[in-house]
Amino acid sequence: MTPEVVLPGGRRHRLAGGSGFPRPAAPAASRIAYAAAHVVADPSAENVPGAPAAVDWETTLAFRRHLWSYGLGVAEAMDTAQRGMGLDYPATRELIRRSAAEARAVGGRIVAGVGTDQLPAGPATLTSVTAAYREQLDDVRAAGARPVLMCSRHLAAVARGPEDYLRVYDDLLTVAQEPVVLHWLGPMFDPALTGYWGALDLDLATDTVVELIKAHESKVDGIKVSLLDAGREVALRRRLPAGVRLYTGDDFHYPELIRGDEMGHSDALLGVFAAIAPAAAAALAALDRGDLAAYDEILAPTVPLARHLFAAPTWHYKTGIVFLAWLSGHQDHFTMVGGAQSGRSPAHLATLLTLADAAGLLPDADLAAARARALFTVAGVAQ
Repeated sequence: MTPEVVLPGGRRHRLAGGSGFPRPAAPAASRIAYAAAHVVADPSAENVPGAPAAVDWETTLAFRRHLWSYGLGVAEAMDTAQRGMGLDYPATRELIRRSAAEARAVGGRIVAGVGTDQLPAGPATLTSVTAAYREQLDDVRAAGARPVLMCSRHLAAVARGPEDYLRVYDDLLTVAQEPVVLHWLGPMFDPALTGYWGALDLDLATDTVVELIKAHESKVDGIKVSLLDAGREVALRRRLPAGVRLYTGDDFHYPELIRGDEMGHSDALLGVFAAIAPAAAAALAALDRGDLAAYDEILAPTVPLARHLFAAPTWHYKTGIVFLAWLSGHQDHFTMVGGAQSGRSPAHLATLLTLADAAGLLPDADLAAARARALFTVAGVAQ
């Protein structure tokens, strides 16, 4: 008999468990797909708000090997890894160094975030922002990963218009030694990035992005867009120069955006892919075969999960990512750097449990049930 869990509110849920998705023989050929991976905290350390991050390196790297084993690339040190939300820059630099070395060892694809989070909190200047970006660009290049020029809170605070963004990014793209991935993270993921690219009007912001890319298209591999607006993403995709990719970061509409239309498709750089890696890999394999029905069928049950995982306040989605990794056996505890495990309520996590189960993403139902019962017992739900 399948195991049962009592959820907050007294409802009982009997877990079906995952039927499993086969590992692909090779990465997808028709799409490039990166999963933005979380970091696993050291549960014995003082991972409390404001403290330096203490990372369990062995388990963190094991999770990346799990993603590579399904043919997915790893997007390292992005917001899913609690970048600037618990993960300090010394830990970030070490994370990138270790993950890039592991990628070389297993033949995995990797990109890594370049930001300005080594700067102190408070006012910055365009010069200091540019210097901070350059320092991290050098760190990522030295590690051997492809850089992702992440949105900068410091730049958003100091820039007075599109020309300031163009000035900083022109400098970075000029000195970049290989094509980079640009990054547009909407304010639903980080309110400090409101008005990024110098305008609250997203049409004007898009014009600035297109101007930048066209001026440096040989240095731009693609742009990751996380605005949760499928129509806007498609419109931007159709304006990109030939050869510049649109990496969807839309964790609500990813099936249709990756599937594409007669005018093109999006590739993927998604936090949700870390939670649904086996299903994502199976769907991409179906897409490679031209089996659109199977692609749609595999991803359809993951969408309610993703929409709940990234529900407002969206920036707390990392808590759900770690919760699912714990339920799935990828780590032995539900602890996060910065104490971020408190970011979602037991009721929210209970719904996440049932949606992950419905999507076939809990490979060991007994393990998931035991861990869920432990969590809900602590939350006052008698089992």
